[in-house]
Amino acid sequence: MGLYISLYFHFVNMILILNSGTLIIDGSSIDQHRSFSLIECLTKIYLNMSQIKQYRSILILVLFVLYSCTSRDHTSSIITSPNGGISLTFSSNEKGLFYSIKKDTTTVFKASRLGFKLKDKPDLNSGFEIISVNKKEYDKEWRQVWGQNQLVRDQHHELMVHLQEKQEPKRKIDIVFRLFNDGIGFRYIFPEQDNLNEFIIMDELTEFNLNDDYDTWSIKAYQKDRYEYLYRKQKLTCIDDTVHTPLTMVNPKGLAVSIHEANLTDYASMTLYRTNKTTLHCDLVPWADGTKVYAKAGFKTPWRTIQIGAKPTDLLQSNLILNLNDPCQFKDVSWIKPAKYVGVWWEMHLGISSWGQGKHHGANTENVKRYIDFAAENNLQGVLVEGWNVGWDEQWWLDGSVFKFTTPYPDFDIKAVTDYANARGVNIIGHHETGGAITNYENQLEDALDYYQKYGIKYIKSGYVNPNGLNNKEWHHGQFGVRHYRKVVEEAAKRHIMVCMHEPIKSTGLRRTFPNLMSSEGARGQEFNAWGPNGGNPPSHEPTLIFTRLLAGPMDYTPGIFDISLPQKKSNQVNTTIAKQLALYVTLYSPLQMAADLPEHYINQPAFEFIKSVPVDWERTIALNGQIGEYVTIVRKDKASDSWYLGSITNEEPRQFDIDLSFLDPNATYKATVYADGKDADYQSNPTDIMIYEKEYRQNDSLQISLKRGGGTSVVFKKIHE
Repeated sequence: MGLYISLYFHFVNMILILNSGTLIIDGSSIDQHRSFSLIECLTKIYLNMSQIKQYRSILILVLFVLYSCTSRDHTSSIITSPNGGISLTFSSNEKGLFYSIKKDTTTVFKASRLGFKLKDKPDLNSGFEIISVNKKEYDKEWRQVWGQNQLVRDQHHELMVHLQEKQEPKRKIDIVFRLFNDGIGFRYIFPEQDNLNEFIIMDELTEFNLNDDYDTWSIKAYQKDRYEYLYRKQKLTCIDDTVHTPLTMVNPKGLAVSIHEANLTDYASMTLYRTNKTTLHCDLVPWADGTKVYAKAGFKTPWRTIQIGAKPTDLLQSNLILNLNDPCQFKDVSWIKPAKYVGVWWEMHLGISSWGQGKHHGANTENVKRYIDFAAENNLQGVLVEGWNVGWDEQWWLDGSVFKFTTPYPDFDIKAVTDYANARGVNIIGHHETGGAITNYENQLEDALDYYQKYGIKYIKSGYVNPNGLNNKEWHHGQFGVRHYRKVVEEAAKRHIMVCMHEPIKSTGLRRTFPNLMSSEGARGQEFNAWGPNGGNPPSHEPTLIFTRLLAGPMDYTPGIFDISLPQKKSNQVNTTIAKQLALYVTLYSPLQMAADLPEHYINQPAFEFIKSVPVDWERTIALNGQIGEYVTIVRKDKASDSWYLGSITNEEPRQFDIDLSFLDPNATYKATVYADGKDADYQSNPTDIMIYEKEYRQNDSLQISLKRGGGTSVVFKKIHE
């Protein structure tokens, strides 16, 4: 009987090759699409059967089945994630190249097209045969220079499909898929070849053909060339315009999916538009002349990423995008330092001072020294200085060519300021607003960075405000912009300067490769509360950003406003409580965090102690609960101590949570300092009501949180004894 069972499983394995493309023999895998010896395969089977002569007829039958399997046209292949929870099928047929994805037994993406439309050349989307397929497994842990988690595990299964046209000119293209337990990444590779050298991509035909009508959260692409808009919640079937990624979606059963990209290098940014009921099509952001990508064989596209979770908070735990970027290219990273900072910034947005020179000029020597003193006395490592250089007096948003990046205004003594900051142990964060005039900026870039290096300025905040685009014609997130932003990061790294970009190209995980790319804006930030339409950002904005924009990477949101009513602004206020402003330091991740309010608003404020103490670099991060646009609770362990920091925020709805403290050390007692909404707190009527108290907790205890409308809670857990 045992022999029959053994023969049965050998036979089933050979039948499975018809669907999976892989034959399993005694624990070894032989890929259907790889050339292999039929005798080699049968040898292993024969070793199990050779001593039983009466079964030789069965062996002949097995030989026939195996021959039938291996003589088929090689048209498909299947790969699964390490835990088996996600599977992908790739196929090539007369209609084209396709992939489909399942989560457990549920189809998430139906057959979705792959390929390219080229200019003046036949398209690369059909007529291919699979030449070979390679599969491999990878499992390794790596350490971040800074981040939400100190250690990151990269565990994936990879499928590399080598394709060639059946007919002349027989061009080659490879597609590589990586399956993680939390999603998928895939990219195209154009090998060097004689019959495909330089070419122009007019359209990438990549599709995402979903099998359900999801709730989606998105912002429109192609509107004033920036990302600074409120996210819209709508059904997938109702999307009627092109949208930016990350595009986050939840189906009726709660399955969460986010589509984005990783390692965006010398290519156009991907946006998405709907082509039929539930199919999304890749739309590459073009050059001004309509070209999508200028390419040359021997290059790789960015990874198309699909993060999948059983619930939305699973997306917050994913390191998939980071894992699809190249390792850090710097041997010495000792100069890269996360930091908290204040700056000459909010006062301009309130209209108290100006960027341009005159009696209200904010970036004057004495005012900046005042900020330096405040930073030095309050555990803040930097001071941002905007409006220090020549150019702000003109209509720079229409003509950024007026900016000079090595010429301060007369009332700003850069040597005196930097010497004073250095003596007080404070870093100056220099500002470069370009007005989108890329030619002007790049002509000065090396001199400008040398100038900062000369005065010991180690951080730069850049800006690209121009409603007409870069150089008044190019999209920020087309190939032109991608090349420029990378150039700035690389040139800054040569001088050990860290970068925070505003009006940036979207984040795609490049901070792993270039960890001096610290943070970026790329969304509607705090300044909209000072002058934005409809009274500023609604309370739902921040718990939406966490599940959308921040899946791409850190955001310089600039939290910490205490003067919430904004007396200088009649139509605006900050639509949060003070307790929520504190919680944003934990929930909205950035290795550069600003205490954005005016220094005088922090004086004699007990709540400011939280901003002074909260870290910006973490050992471990856990998302405890959350729903997109509604609420979220996150805890992070300090990289430099045993302390944990919790942040919880809500939208317009009040909420109560019992928080499981199982993340704490089971053998320790912690003193918790709680910064919570007061009894009568309300983001509209009483935003400054806050209560601060201390209580001891152990791992088996429960923490009760009460969030008021537009409110939040922050908690510092410090180990007091074991």
